[in-house]
Amino acid sequence: MENTKDLTEHSSRSERKRRDSFGMFDGYDSCSEDTSSSSSSDESEEEVTPLPSSLPIIKNNGQVYTYPDGKSGMATCEMCGMVGVRDAFYSKTKRFCSVSCSRSYSSNSKKASILARLQGKPPTKKAKVLQKQPLVAKLAAYAQYQATVQNQSKTKTASVPVDGFDWGNYINSNSFTAAPVNCFKHAPMGTCWGDISEGVRVEVPNTDCTLPTKVFWIAGIVKLAGYNALLRYEGFENDSGLDFWYNICGSDIRPVGWCATSGKPLVPPRSIQHKYTNWKAFLVKRLTGAKTLPPDFSQKVSESMQYPFKPSMRVEVVDKTHLCRTRVAVIDTVIGGRLRLVYEESEDKTDDFWCHMYSPLIHPIGWSRNIGHRFKRSDITKKQDSHTDAPSHLFAKVLADGYLMIGIDGSEAADGSDWFCYHATSPSIFPVGFCEINMIELTPPRGYTKLPFKWFDYLRETGSVAAPVKLFNKEVPNHGFHVAMKLEAVDLMEPRLVCVATVTRIIHRLLRIHFDGWEDEYDQWVDCESPDLYPVGWCQLTGYQLQPPASQSSRDSQSSSSKQKKKSKSQQYKGHKKISSLQLKEELLDGEEYNFLQGASDQESNGSASHYIKQEP
Repeated sequence: MENTKDLTEHSSRSERKRRDSFGMFDGYDSCSEDTSSSSSSDESEEEVTPLPSSLPIIKNNGQVYTYPDGKSGMATCEMCGMVGVRDAFYSKTKRFCSVSCSRSYSSNSKKASILARLQGKPPTKKAKVLQKQPLVAKLAAYAQYQATVQNQSKTKTASVPVDGFDWGNYINSNSFTAAPVNCFKHAPMGTCWGDISEGVRVEVPNTDCTLPTKVFWIAGIVKLAGYNALLRYEGFENDSGLDFWYNICGSDIRPVGWCATSGKPLVPPRSIQHKYTNWKAFLVKRLTGAKTLPPDFSQKVSESMQYPFKPSMRVEVVDKTHLCRTRVAVIDTVIGGRLRLVYEESEDKTDDFWCHMYSPLIHPIGWSRNIGHRFKRSDITKKQDSHTDAPSHLFAKVLADGYLMIGIDGSEAADGSDWFCYHATSPSIFPVGFCEINMIELTPPRGYTKLPFKWFDYLRETGSVAAPVKLFNKEVPNHGFHVAMKLEAVDLMEPRLVCVATVTRIIHRLLRIHFDGWEDEYDQWVDCESPDLYPVGWCQLTGYQLQPPASQSSRDSQSSSSKQKKKSKSQQYKGHKKISSLQLKEELLDGEEYNFLQGASDQESNGSASHYIKQEP
């Protein structure tokens, strides 16, 4: 009798285990599922056909599931992420969907082990741990999740997001499209976004539920907008009534299978809980042929949001009041890779400057001296003990003869204090005639009255020659941007601001960025690889303040004040200036003074400009 009793209890436990293998809620009776037997073949109000004995391979990430009949199981290929019937998988361990995946995995594991040994690390046994020690794997996953949350909270700014602006509603109501995340290589996940697209399934919190505990359900991506995804719970078919927007990189979005391994319940939304009587069979059918997030997606998000620059590091950065020189500044804040730099002499820390860590405006300490660039010597004779120089390996290689001082013809600053330093390979400088060929408005030199401006006449009058076209960077990457795409962009006139913006024109690698709600006169031309452009949802992800589209009243008030600022702060750096007639000038260092020597270059048939060459010491 005792044996019979034990067998009965064991059978009962097995029944419960099979019921929960999809992560389904223990108290599933409340969701109208007949749980009298795990091998039940209940029919739904909308018929779900019985599961065949052999199912095609399907996408999933994870784990071994038990079918409702309690006999078959689902497994995920550890190499390609393909999911299918466990019995159809290759090898005794059922870890791979094919021989090729098994061999590829073995090859990759060997490479990883060799690399680990070269780096002085023990070879990983993650795969074995996940398969043979599920409890340990759960604890490790939970620890990783907690670390991710803590790391993200450390990077968030104290600023409160602007109330009243919602990217989701803004995009839905206007049928906008957003630039894909992989267009922004400098942004989190920009280089490892993968094939996340419409149709990908994820596990997300179920907000249509009255249970006292936090539960999850599976949803599919209906539309992508940068990091943000419009999601629809499984079971709603073509009903968009409960569609909602969520940041894909948020901590609550998980790959399908996460609930099963983490002990989290899957519960269908309350408004459709009676639609099917066998939800497990429904899910298996719906997941066939679907994709989900990579199992290490949250780890990659966390890693992509770790930044090498830290507060208290010292750098050299452009002097925003005298563009021709640099100053020492201390990193005060790091948010999403953007740096708030406080000039070292600022006692109250109000004299600051914002830029991205990949900006060409910042350099390691000693850069100016190494290339002969003008530098403002600090009144502070000794740096504070808490400050450290940013390591030089964080910056691009410095080539002394590759940097140019470029000034705007007709500049107000007769002493050249507003000349700006560019590298010869910079995509932000263009040959004579570029604007005319591409129908871009060219701002003539200040005080030049012979309009419309003609390069041929101007060059003849000034006795100048053009910089050869071959000197300019003509590489155009396959950047992926299209006209009308939405994004978040830095206002280069006020670099601390990140605003809602739109791509309105594309000329080779040059993008015209329009700030939504503002007049076209505030548009900016930006390179396609500029670190001042971000995907939709970047501010939300990093905790940075997003400036919404301007209302008419704010436009009127700020427009007049901005025009006054332009008149009084013409020499203060607020970003790259409008494309104008360029005069290339290089400085000859002579103590504290700089002299300029005129030189000549080979003249080409497409025009000419003033070109000055620096004499090497």
